[in-house]
Amino acid sequence: MRIGIVILPEDRWWAAEPKWRGAEELGFHHAWTYDHLGWRTLVDGPWFSAVPTLTAAAAVTSTIRLGTYVASPNFRHPVPFARELLTLDDVSDGRITVGIGSGGPGYDTFVLGDSPLAPADRTRKFAEFVDVLDRLLTSERTTFTGEFFTADEARSAPGCVQKPRMPFMIAANGPKAMRIAARYGTAWVTTGPPTDPAAGASADAVEAWWRGVSAIADRMDGELHRIGRHRHTLDRHLNLDSAPLYSMTSLEHFQDALGRARDLGFTDAVTHWPRADGVYAGRETVLEQVAAEVLPTLAARPTNSPKIHPDLS
Repeated sequence: MRIGIVILPEDRWWAAEPKWRGAEELGFHHAWTYDHLGWRTLVDGPWFSAVPTLTAAAAVTSTIRLGTYVASPNFRHPVPFARELLTLDDVSDGRITVGIGSGGPGYDTFVLGDSPLAPADRTRKFAEFVDVLDRLLTSERTTFTGEFFTADEARSAPGCVQKPRMPFMIAANGPKAMRIAARYGTAWVTTGPPTDPAAGASADAVEAWWRGVSAIADRMDGELHRIGRHRHTLDRHLNLDSAPLYSMTSLEHFQDALGRARDLGFTDAVTHWPRADGVYAGRETVLEQVAAEVLPTLAARPTNSPKIHPDLS
């Protein structure tokens, strides 16, 4: 099993750089940053752009995989985004994974003056976004006219370092998004079921979340079976910190969460770098304990070229 860590893009680079270096030196298998214009309770605080952050992270690391967690069509068009990804893939020497999700009706939407889409429309836009991005990253020229996006003779030279393109990790909790993940994904990530803030982080709330994760994992298995794809061809990531209780509350809690994720068939677990307060508040001493006692027991870090969906190769 592999463990990834999310480093929020909220620190000035003099403070962020040691975290990115540290993620690699401590032995995490992959490191991510949020791709938002602003995010939930942190929307009024410092916030930096994901692609420049990952470019800087690629320059100060050499082996760890890096990625967006997750990009969405809320404020991105696939043509310029593909160019940015080609650049990231080149600067990192093929260490980029593109995390992609449908996005929600939050700040990323209304800050541009757009009205939130209905859930069905948002899913259709997401499907089109992934389709066009796949075309742009695998073809020399792309012309496309869809419901939401248009590309007219979009060039892609020099192409990706990773062939046929960099891997996609697709976020999906529901059946329609799962179909997209099954078709285009090298990896799938889930946040599990929604949690009830009123329930807090009680034991019952935590157990209910894990039951929901199990049901979602079963649905993903069913979707893969429906299209004839073997479950082991899709890496399965679980965002541990969507649970009611932050995964790095203690070493023991992290070990328990990791074991439960493994038992449900997840190949990867994702946690967040502890923050001083607010969301993901925790102690870096727990992070150090995880690095010292958990990471050395796990599978070796994967190569820079993870498997791609057979249909894409």
